[in-house]
This record gives sequence, structure tokens and C-alpha cells, in this order.
Amino acid sequence: MNGKRPFAMKMDPGAAEVIAALHRAGYKAYAVGGCVRDSLMGKTPHDWDICSSALPEQVLAVFGEARCIPTGLKHGTITVKQSGGLYEVTTFRTEGTYTDGRHPDAVDFVTRVEEDLSRRDFTMNAMAYNDEEGLVDPFVGREDLLVRREIRAVGEPVQRFSEDALRIMRLFRFAAREQLGMDGATLDAALMLRGNLRRISAERIREEMLGLLAAKQPGRWMLPEIFGVILPEAAGDEAAFAHARRMIDAAPAVKEVRLAALLSGAGDEARAIMRRLRFDVKTIDAVCALVSLKDFAPETEAHALRAQTRRFLGRHGDECARHLCLLRAAQREAGEALPALDAFLSMAQAVRAQGICCSLKELAVSGDALIREAGVRPGPALGAMLAQLLEAVIDERLPNQREALLEAARAEECAE
Repeated sequence: MNGKRPFAMKMDPGAAEVIAALHRAGYKAYAVGGCVRDSLMGKTPHDWDICSSALPEQVLAVFGEARCIPTGLKHGTITVKQSGGLYEVTTFRTEGTYTDGRHPDAVDFVTRVEEDLSRRDFTMNAMAYNDEEGLVDPFVGREDLLVRREIRAVGEPVQRFSEDALRIMRLFRFAAREQLGMDGATLDAALMLRGNLRRISAERIREEMLGLLAAKQPGRWMLPEIFGVILPEAAGDEAAFAHARRMIDAAPAVKEVRLAALLSGAGDEARAIMRRLRFDVKTIDAVCALVSLKDFAPETEAHALRAQTRRFLGRHGDECARHLCLLRAAQREAGEALPALDAFLSMAQAVRAQGICCSLKELAVSGDALIREAGVRPGPALGAMLAQLLEAVIDERLPNQREALLEAARAEECAE
């Protein structure tokens, strides 16, 4: 057991039972990685990974095939169903070369947990625990995490990042999330090898970037050198990127808002950037709407503001309005001289509370009714009529009442 004081980890019941079952069968087993790190920091772990001296076929024999999912046999991983949860059990292993810079070409099963921990990325993730032995910490991860408060690579940093370039992104994500510093040699190696991030799939870069953006105030760890590789469009202009980082730090950790802050200078390129990073269509549309609205100015006269707000809600929706107000607050805190959106948000809330029509789907008359009862022709003429009626309702030239709208449509048809 390492560390100045004994560490008693509160085990998840299912994970504890999996470890106990392996112990009863004569194998070594430990909780490992993130769950140990989080427990040391006083957090409740959400994922429980287990490493064991048992080979995959031996894990299958202990728990029975009905309770096992062979999720990663090639790399020694079996997922065990226990107490209503799923627990990955991976055989102690070392790894060979990483030809593709992401996955080991081969793995070798070993018998000691210390050998397994030696292949991991950072010392704070290279700790294991069970109730019998306590904390197994051969690389002094506990001290790095709780005393030095810095992230340090296991072993030789250049080797760790050469094996898997995604570890460079993980370095900054962990540092931002836990508000940690970085060991000098580890940071130097990450910067030296940052070009290897180009070999990592867009999906993996996206997920690590989102993890970084979700931290409390991640700007300090969003180094231009790193973002110049993964997002050159955003980091190419040093002053603009510094401003974007200030906005991100000022904004709440809402994915769409922080992405819009990051891409605020990209303009029309934002959509292409997000497509390259394989974002889903809903997120792309939401973020690009915010980017296009970053200079939005509310009307000052009450009637005009009401009409503007209704058009906004009909076109962009309630969530976009809320997100835009969060983005604007961050812009102002970052030093932009833009009007506040308090009046706009209050108007949006009032419009919604009163159930006021803002869109075609809220219009009191349907296209079918216009065809049947007002003689409007199907096709472009129908769409134009609906849009015209909606504008009249929003401008409060017509009430949103079925008969009034039909009468206006009939009059328009007769005029033509």
C-alpha cells in the first residue's frame, strides 16, 4: 500500500462482487484507472473497470458464458453482468508497438498488475485498488494528483504520446477538468508531437474537444499550438482565438454556446468545420445559428421588439433564444461592446407564456383550410399565402383567429 496515509476506497457493490469472485477462484483482481483516480479526489465514480490476472477464458469460466459479453477478446476484455450492471474485466497486459499511432499491434498477457499499469497514459490513471492490498501506486500517481497537482506521463512521455497521439488531447482535457498543472517533460513531449493529432479520427478529436470544453474554465488549457492542428480555422488568428477563449471561460458549460464561442470568428466556415469533425446535424444547425446571430441587436421600441422576438422564435426556437442570451453575456464579459439581450429574453418569455403565434404551425388556419374554404391554389401560391398571413399576425395587423385569416385570404384571392 502506497501513500503516507492508508486509503480505503468505497467500492461499487457490483464491482466489489466481481473482484471477490475472481479472488475466490484464485486470481488477482483490482479496480483500476479512472474509478480509483476519482475516488482519491472524493468524487463518485461512474465507470468501474477491473483488471485481473485471469485470462479471458478463465473469466468466462468464473462467471459463465451467459453472464459474459466478449467485447474485446483480442485485447483481453470481457464484460461481466453483475448486480444489474456491466463491468469490464481486462487481463493484465503489456502492449507492443503502435504502427498506426492509436492501437497496439499486439498485446501480451502478464501476471503482475504493476506491468499492466506501466502501459497506461498518466500516473493518476495508473493506480489500482482492492480491499485486501489497498492502493497499488507504483508511479506515485496519488502524490502527483493530490500533492503536486499536476499530470505526468507514465515513464517516458515521448513514448507514451508516440504510442497514441490522442493522449495529447486527453492531457489537456484532464488538466482542464481537474484544474491541474502539467509536468514539464510531459507538456514538452505533447507539444513536440502535436502534429500526430492529424492521424486521429475526427470523431475522437471531437469527443476529446467536447470534454475539454465542458470543463469549468478551459481557456487556460486551450493552447493555440494544439488547436492550430485540430482546428486551424479557429486558432489561426492569435488575437481572435484569445478572445474566443475568454468568451468560452465566461460562458456556462453548455455545449452549443461554447462551440459557438469557439467558432465565433469562423462565420460561414463554421458549418464545414463541424461537418469535418462529424458533429450531428442538430448540433451543427444549433451552433451555426448562434454563430450567424452573434451580432444580433434587439429592437428598442416595444412593438418592434415584440414583432422581432416573434419572428426569432418562429425561425430559431426557444432554445436558440436562451442560448443566444448566454452567448451574448459571454461576449460582453469578454469585452465586446454589444447591447444586452435582457429585454429580448423577457419578451420571449412573455410571448411564450401568453401562447402568442410565432410560426406557421401555430397559425389558426391550415393550408388545407385555405384550399377548401378560401380558394387558394395548392403549390407556391399556398406557401406564399401562409407566409403573408403569418407576417400580418406577427405585425398585429390581423388577429390569429381562423375566420379572420380565412376572410383575409379570400379578399386577397379576389383582388388577384
